[in-house]
Amino acid sequence: MTSVTSSTPVLTPAGRRDSRAARRAPGRPRTARYALWFVAPFVVLFVGVYVAPICYAIYQSLFRIERDPLGLTPPTEVLDPLFNYAAVLQDAAFVASLGRVLLFGAVQVPLMLGFALALALLIDSASARGKGFFRLASFAPYAVPTVVSALMWSFLYSPTNSPINRLLEPAGITVDFLGADLTLWSVANVVTWGWTGYNMIIIYAALQGIPGEVLEAARLDGASPWRTAWHVKVPLVRPAILLTAVFSIIGSAQLYNEPFVLSSSTGTIGPQYTPLMAAQSSITAANYPYAAAQSVVLALGVAVLSVLFFRLTSRRSS
Repeated sequence: MTSVTSSTPVLTPAGRRDSRAARRAPGRPRTARYALWFVAPFVVLFVGVYVAPICYAIYQSLFRIERDPLGLTPPTEVLDPLFNYAAVLQDAAFVASLGRVLLFGAVQVPLMLGFALALALLIDSASARGKGFFRLASFAPYAVPTVVSALMWSFLYSPTNSPINRLLEPAGITVDFLGADLTLWSVANVVTWGWTGYNMIIIYAALQGIPGEVLEAARLDGASPWRTAWHVKVPLVRPAILLTAVFSIIGSAQLYNEPFVLSSSTGTIGPQYTPLMAAQSSITAANYPYAAAQSVVLALGVAVLSVLFFRLTSRRSS
């Protein structure tokens, strides 16, 4: 009698598990799920600290404060999406603060980045000595808190106690650093003093990433140190320069601490000297929707300037 054996293999439990795993539809790799666990804390903080406040500010700006002329009832918020934005565009003081900050950034940012680039190139040069000391000395002003540096400069700007004016006294010169004509540039000087070293460190770190073979090739081609710096180093660290430029544009729009501290020493800096100071004044007046609208307009302006800056720089590079 001939026995017939089945052609179907008998699978062990382990084999059945392997078979099911082989038939499983291809999905996201397990490593991707693990990566989500590492990214999740950042996403939660980013949404909670950055995205949620922006959305709430936009939501808050859609209301207006309605007050009882007799003051018998508490103020109420009424939905009026365009009221605050129309009021912001018609607010002469706020529009003037926007123009003031725009002028501030157009002059201060290029000068500060020029100083930072020059310092980075000087420290990076082959003939430089004491590089560690000069890096630390250039970065030290950034380590000083903004309020402390503004207080220090308010003493240096004082018309009566300023050591600068005492040095100029024999020549019969007295400079009113906090006068109507020089206040903005005195504030710009404080910002430049505090942030040049920070930007210099970023550019200097980019210079350290330039391959030595590139610099050696430039030297063998007979390029002088100046030509090497201008035609080789600067183009290669251009992304770092653009990064510091964007940071500086955003920082100029957020100008607050320096003029606020100096305002106690002069009457030329009012409560609405910068957009953030104007928004703070609205908060002090308990007009939160209007302050939110001012902040949204400022954020949109910074976004537009950043996009235009990237467009212009990309066209020049191409």
